[in-house]
Formats: sequence, C-alpha cells, structure tokens
Amino acid sequence: MNVEPRRHTFGHVARRLGADKPASRYDEATLDLQPTDNFHYKPLWEPEYWTYDPRKTALKMEDWYKLRDPRQYYYATYNIARANMHQSVERNFAFVDKRDMLDQMDADWRATVADYLLPMRHVAWGANMNMTSICDRGYGTAITAPSIFAAGDHLGMAQILSRIGLMLDNSTGDSLEAAKATWMDSAHWQGLRKAVEDSLVVTDWMELFTAQTLAFDGILHRLVFDRFDAVGQKHGAAGLSMLTEFMIEWRAEHEKWTDAVLKAAAAESPENALMLSGWAKAWIDTVAEAARPLAARVLGEAADASITEIKADIAARCAKIGLAV
Repeated sequence: MNVEPRRHTFGHVARRLGADKPASRYDEATLDLQPTDNFHYKPLWEPEYWTYDPRKTALKMEDWYKLRDPRQYYYATYNIARANMHQSVERNFAFVDKRDMLDQMDADWRATVADYLLPMRHVAWGANMNMTSICDRGYGTAITAPSIFAAGDHLGMAQILSRIGLMLDNSTGDSLEAAKATWMDSAHWQGLRKAVEDSLVVTDWMELFTAQTLAFDGILHRLVFDRFDAVGQKHGAAGLSMLTEFMIEWRAEHEKWTDAVLKAAAAESPENALMLSGWAKAWIDTVAEAARPLAARVLGEAADASITEIKADIAARCAKIGLAV
C-alpha cells in the first residue's frame, strides 16, 4: 500500500521554501526556530532589549537566516562529526603515549612548549566565553546554534592542551599551574591576555564574532599550530604535532563557516560591509600586535615576517568575502 504523506515538512519551513516540499534536516532544525513575538516580559538585565532582539548588533539584516552554515550542522550532524574527530584524538594520544614520543623532544624545546602552548588553554577559555556570548546575544538560530557548537569546540581544545600538559608532567598538574602563572605574569603574554579580556566585554555580538573567528582564531591558530609547530619538528616534536592535529582539521572547516557568515552579512548592504571591514581591521591589528612578543620568543628573528604573512593571508580571505582590511 502506498501512503502519501499529508505534508512534507513543517509549516514554517514550507513557508520559507515557498511550497510544501521535502526539506533537509538542517533546514528543519534551523529555520525560524527562534521566537520573535509574544515574549512574556523584558529581562531585568538590559531591559531596553527583548530576550531575542536584532538591535543587539549595529549590523542590519533583512533576513537573519541568510547567515547559514555551509557545513549544515545541527545537533546530530555536529556531534557525529566531532565524535569522529575525537576518535582520532584518542588514537593519537594513545600512539604518542605508548611510544613515549614526547620524551623525544629536546629539553629546551620542551620548556618552550610549556611556555607557548599550555597558556593557550586560557585563550581557548576566552574563545569559549565569546562564542557562548554570541549564542546568547545573537539573532536567529542560523547563527546562534553553530556559535554554541564552536564554544564547545574551544572547550574541547582547552582540554586537549590540558592533557598535553599532564603528559609532560606525569599527571602532577604542575605544568598547568605554571602555565597559568605564565599567562598571568609573563610579559610576552600580557598583550594577548589584555586582548582576550577586552573581547570579553564587547557587547555587539557581530563585532565579537568578527573579532573571535577572524582575528583570534585566524591569527593565533596559524601562529601556534602552524608556525611554532613547524619549528618544533626540528626539535623532536613530531609527537606534539599528532596531539594538536585536531586544531588543524578544525580550523579548516571553522573558516568555511566564518567566511560564509561574514560574506553573507557584508553582501547585505554597503553599510554592513564598511562596518565589518572596520571591525575586522581593528581586531586583526590588535591581535597581531599582541601576538608579536610571543612570536618573537618562539621564532626569534623570523617572528615579524611570520606575523606579516599571516596578516596577508587573512587580508586575502577578507577580500574574497567583501571586506577591506
């Protein structure tokens, strides 16, 4: 017996698609899920805004659901993708631990790793807070859902870095305590610490999105997990590269989402493009300058050239998505 379905998707999705036709799981888990009307009362915090309010950013969009995720992540697809990546992480940790690969690092480089890599836990914590804030203040499930997924990603990366520290100190936790002291007190980290702390109080969520995904993630991940790691290969740090492979894979897909969101927002109007360009330039310059002392400590004379090249790479990305930096 052939049973014809009475409808192919939810009514609100059909209205968006223009007809009652089969929709993707991503569309059904994303489109128009956020409430827009008939709120009970305004919150006590920031009572000038409704709980969901497009005025929490200076950016203007006719339809906030244009900020789609090209990965089409919703709860199920996101968790399936990350579960697969996590299996690779676990295999790499087991491989490195079984073969004592971290013991093959030069003693001097081991100290350098403790100085530049482990304090990145605190950068990842700041990123987690920022992406959570974007989820809280953002408008439309198309942007808020992948933002909280990204927050979870940064928390996971902080945990990976913590595990590396525990492998380095035989699970005493001493390396993590030392990394916190380095983050709080070492001169070469203070510029980045200030930049992270300044970002925590940015209230315009679209500016914060630009700062976190384009500047912090774009610059620091290239610097730490590409440039610093490449130097480590000369000091027996192949095992460390395996332990941080998650960050390399994550950045590739994270940037697809970042670029898609910023491109759609910039294409909405010249005013949006100008505003996003200003935010991007300001934060790229801020993070690049803040990272320069750390780069100098690890790369020496090659630091300035590395920072310049990374900024040029990001500027090229910006040009492709309609931003001028």
